[in-house]
Amino acid sequence: MDGQQAIREVYSASAARLVAQLFAVTADYAEAQDAVQEAFVRALARPGRFRQVENPEAWLRTVALNVARSRFRRRLRLDRLIRSGRLGGADRASPGLSPDHVALVAALQRLPRAIRETVVLHHIGDLPVAEVATTLGCSVEAVKTRLVRGRQALAGHLAEPSGSGNAATASGMTHRR
Repeated sequence: MDGQQAIREVYSASAARLVAQLFAVTADYAEAQDAVQEAFVRALARPGRFRQVENPEAWLRTVALNVARSRFRRRLRLDRLIRSGRLGGADRASPGLSPDHVALVAALQRLPRAIRETVVLHHIGDLPVAEVATTLGCSVEAVKTRLVRGRQALAGHLAEPSGSGNAATASGMTHRR
């Protein structure tokens, strides 16, 4: 099988999953799509070399994460320029999503980047802890620590406000008599 055909097969099998993972990291669907597409473009630039990659989806995920990180840094610089008054800002449009999805992505965005990426890769990407560690370039212990911290923080961010009467249910603290 030639390199381009191998890339087509990996695309069919994993592109949607990669976009979902990147969307959870970036909270911007278009940005997630762009980062994943850029990863595939880089694979297409060297199809023979891509065929030699041991885990193509993991390689694409790493490339897409790096693309998203680079774009985030550039966006921060642009935001500073906009705040300085030298440029005008544009309103962001968001896709029509369910309230639960929006709440989850908003809660994920409140997490520090390293914890957010770890939680997304493990829980949304269904990657084992060891693969998350390899992808993020950290130890298995660091991944486990980030997952615990991320779950705790998300539980607090996703708990319903105390005025709704369901806060105990949302945080898992209901007791039956």
